[in-house]
Amino acid sequence: MLRSQVTLKRTLEEIALRVVDPKMTGERRQRQRGAGDRGHWASKTEYLLVVAGHVVGLGNVWRFPYLCYKNGGGAFLVPYGLLVLVCGIPLFLLESSIGQYTKEGFITGWRKICPMAQGIGFGHLVILIYGFGYILVEVWALFYLMFSFRAQLPWASCNNTWNTENCMELQNGLTANQTANQTLWTNISASATEFWERRMLDSSVGIEELGSVRWELVLCLLACWLFCYFSIWKGVKSSGKVVYFTATFPYVMLLILLIRGLTLPGAGEGIYYYLYPNLSLLASLEVWVEAGSQICFSYSLTSGCLIVLGSYNDYNNNCYKDCLWLCLLNSATSFVAGFAVFSVLGFMAHQHGITVDKVVDSGPGLAFIVYPQATATMPLPQFWTVCFFLMLLLLAVDTHFVLVECVVTSVSDLFPRFLRAPGKREIFVFIICLSCFLLQLILVTQGGIYIFQLIDYYGSSRICHYFMALAESVTVAWIFGADRLSNVIEDMSGHRPSVFFTLCWKFIIPVLSLASCILYLIDYKQLRINDWYVYPDWAYVVGWLMTLSSVVMVPLLATGQMCWTSGTFKQRLSVLLRSGGDPVWQSGEPEEAEASVELKSSAMATSAEA
Repeated sequence: MLRSQVTLKRTLEEIALRVVDPKMTGERRQRQRGAGDRGHWASKTEYLLVVAGHVVGLGNVWRFPYLCYKNGGGAFLVPYGLLVLVCGIPLFLLESSIGQYTKEGFITGWRKICPMAQGIGFGHLVILIYGFGYILVEVWALFYLMFSFRAQLPWASCNNTWNTENCMELQNGLTANQTANQTLWTNISASATEFWERRMLDSSVGIEELGSVRWELVLCLLACWLFCYFSIWKGVKSSGKVVYFTATFPYVMLLILLIRGLTLPGAGEGIYYYLYPNLSLLASLEVWVEAGSQICFSYSLTSGCLIVLGSYNDYNNNCYKDCLWLCLLNSATSFVAGFAVFSVLGFMAHQHGITVDKVVDSGPGLAFIVYPQATATMPLPQFWTVCFFLMLLLLAVDTHFVLVECVVTSVSDLFPRFLRAPGKREIFVFIICLSCFLLQLILVTQGGIYIFQLIDYYGSSRICHYFMALAESVTVAWIFGADRLSNVIEDMSGHRPSVFFTLCWKFIIPVLSLASCILYLIDYKQLRINDWYVYPDWAYVVGWLMTLSSVVMVPLLATGQMCWTSGTFKQRLSVLLRSGGDPVWQSGEPEEAEASVELKSSAMATSAEA
């Protein structure tokens, strides 16, 4: 019924433009087409590859395996799998279907779902702007990749100008006395660690001392932004083609590294550490919170990206089926990546006669210190190192240019007449890329790592995502209507979500999100680097301002809407909590809508006479 009404409405509006307003000039028609031409995916494959390339990223390779090891091994899969079912998949479907239904970016999309909730969209915008900083990981990967082609890997030896007298080439292994002497072990500085800290970062003593710009990293940063620009400058027409390589090639590299890792001596011990279940940790709330944050991070939930990517789909795309397959792909990739990572860590521990827990690390430490250190001890180290950093680079590239594309699309949907005019998009994308490049020069200074860690910890903190999940679920389930969303998904895809999804949207997700926000505040810990560097007080204040800058958008704009809207309090509330009807086709001009109404009346009268 809904589909037939939408189709009839669109047909009537098209006839109105052609018949009722015959004086419309060709120039005016062209201008309106230009303002409304958002583009669309050339094929279903492009959409699936872009979403897969975006959601399958660094969190799958360096975060999930470590969390699994740290939080009970195989037992961690219990809270992870349960939260995927009750939070991950329902939220993924909610965001994808909203984008496909509204055909808008995350700002105007939320405005059409509920005018009072458009602050959610601006919150997404703030979170994504902070997320631009993740290009620094791409810069690091490119830097390491260039050095990977050398005959002698620089992080494998201590014969370099940046090495200290405590440097040790771990590829030579530790003697029995050194292994037993814990004091000596803690004083050793691995060659890979010194390359990371003293050669690439050349980090200063703290955020108070930015130091000089690292010009090699500046060139890498420029290269990354140039690639980003040419990947998205034509919108989905260009980004949809780039992902045929950037989204698929990392899987080839992961498969190669997995096969190699499983054939290494000591691989079994590493996998044992990865999966050995410690059921006692299931009673820890921290384990469940970590599982929830990993799902938000790796599924790219509550950032608005899924809304934007879904908005380029056809109205009748089967978003329900896509959601299930993409979530399965994401979780499966995380699980398999754990085997590739921990098999190599087991080999490294075997080589040096130490236990796996002494070489395990998370985040940048795993990707840029531990793993390169391990590949340096393999036969043909250059080949395995190139494979790893090429995979890491492409994973970061996909995630980054989709973030920028989502911001560009959402801002363009706010100002369609100006930013969708011919040639304007390319200029707008160039301005964004150039501005971000100049602003991010501070991240490639000697103190840039401290700024990056501050943005990462506070700008996109867990409480931001928990609050957005709470706001999204309450808006859709209780204002727009969970049953109404189910009707929309059924009309678009031909499959009606089960009542389980309704229960998740209305009850489970809001309760878990609110509880997670409270637990985060109770268990809050200040950011420290390597457990020794403490930021100055002003940095923590700046960090909390970054956290609040996205969260406060929801109540701030809701309050502003109530103040700006005319009428009594009850009337204003009624208007602002009312959905925009059928957002898909309500983008015409006022005069077009009037013509459409006239034509509808005529058509209804004609049918009555017939």
